[in-house]
Amino acid sequence: MTDEVRVTRPQALAWRLGRQLLEPVGTSPAEDVVRRLAAIPAQSDPELAVRTRQQSSRPDEVTEALRDGRLLRTFAFRGAVHLLTPEEGGAYLALRAAGRQWELPSWQEYYGLTPHDWPAFRAAVREAVDDHPLTSRELGARVSARPRFEHLREIFAHEPWTLLKALAWQGDLTFGPSRDGAPTFQPLAHNPRWAGLPELADAGRHAIEAYVRAYGPTTADHLQYWLGAGLSAGRRRIQGWITELEDRLAPVVVDGDASFVLAEDVGELLATEPTSTVRLLPAYDQWVLGPGTADPMVVPPAQRALVSRGANLVVAGGVVAGTWEVRRDHLTVTFFGDSRRPSSDALDEGTARLGASLARPLDTVTVTPRP
Repeated sequence: MTDEVRVTRPQALAWRLGRQLLEPVGTSPAEDVVRRLAAIPAQSDPELAVRTRQQSSRPDEVTEALRDGRLLRTFAFRGAVHLLTPEEGGAYLALRAAGRQWELPSWQEYYGLTPHDWPAFRAAVREAVDDHPLTSRELGARVSARPRFEHLREIFAHEPWTLLKALAWQGDLTFGPSRDGAPTFQPLAHNPRWAGLPELADAGRHAIEAYVRAYGPTTADHLQYWLGAGLSAGRRRIQGWITELEDRLAPVVVDGDASFVLAEDVGELLATEPTSTVRLLPAYDQWVLGPGTADPMVVPPAQRALVSRGANLVVAGGVVAGTWEVRRDHLTVTFFGDSRRPSSDALDEGTARLGASLARPLDTVTVTPRP
């Protein structure tokens, strides 16, 4: 690493807002927004998360990107469903698969599959979904038609998700279009944009650089949270990749806290001025999930539980300052009692951005304090 530089928290957060296309708002299509953030959780409002980061957007752009393969919907961080890009998503799947959970004795006993069974099992799954997307029950019926895997029929019919996750992490399948409200699965190999699973070390280094670029200034602990707790990539592996990338990283002290960014980004970070920008973000937005809701730099500790439970977020100057909800065309913004209120102009601009992202008018706005 090079010699350290010093910045303030407001300065660091302003730079991160820019990296995440929140201020200034970007002009990128949906897939580039997802690529910038590494992933977007499906449990949030992916459409709003993307459109909030676009100067000009249209409804259903995320759905269109999923339909034509510019985005993938698959199991990733913490085993939850996320949107990834097919070009770079393989890095995160490779990290998630590194733990090889399907080789654990408990897995072998429960599923009746030894490590030696998995190549044939995976091949059977890929062959089953090769013609068209299948529901989990349909997939199970096809795979269990082979005597070797007949015992898996009931698992596919009733509790298939853990098994499907292992297949997704190895790049065998991904979510397809829903059919009558039921999820389907299709082969990743049919997507011409799918870049496959990279070598593990390459995946680790790529994931670290992508995270530091979007969520810096950051720390090794944040990377352990993102790739360790999130993808079970392994503490020693992660620390080893950080060490290998030392020449690419530059130390930064953020109000006394040791952090780092990519060396190529130091100049831009130093030139960034603090901002009072307000953004109204959906629940579980990557702004808070990326660093983690335990990070006091973005989430006040007293509000962590509320944020973790899925409140819509009012972010002022990069810090979660309140919550919001829309009923019909009425917006209610509730500020935390101990948060600093943004200016009315900043709130008006943030409200206008939300209205544009929702493609609906917000005729009245009520601002209330939270006790």
